[in-house]
Amino acid sequence: MAKILIVDDDSAVQATIRLLLERAGHSVVVASDGRKGLAIFESGNFDLVFLDIFMPGIDGLETMKLIHQQRPLLPIIVISGNPGCPDYLNMATRLGAITTLQKPFKPAALLTAVAHCLETAAIPSRPPDRAAGNAV
Repeated sequence: MAKILIVDDDSAVQATIRLLLERAGHSVVVASDGRKGLAIFESGNFDLVFLDIFMPGIDGLETMKLIHQQRPLLPIIVISGNPGCPDYLNMATRLGAITTLQKPFKPAALLTAVAHCLETAAIPSRPPDRAAGNAV
């Protein structure tokens, strides 16, 4: 299955997501902040990244920006439990997150988001079909 990096400063959230993903057959690595997450990201070949928005040091949005500079097509799921998080989650989507989840989230929602991101990443982009009647 997929190799997934979780970057979140809440150890309970890390453990919960890790458990759900490992039960689904994925390989999981965790980091407690953006700086550690970036170091781990650079040393591994990940298929998907979970990022919390609000973390000490480098926050999730900045971490996402730095990850996308290296791998622009890597799917990222941004998570947050902050009371003002709908605005931040919308911003994360505008900045390149494939999807977002507001804490607390249901296990089924997390697994659906992961499946969606992995399917999206697996679909190669293809040129328009000219044989289907499209004028050149």
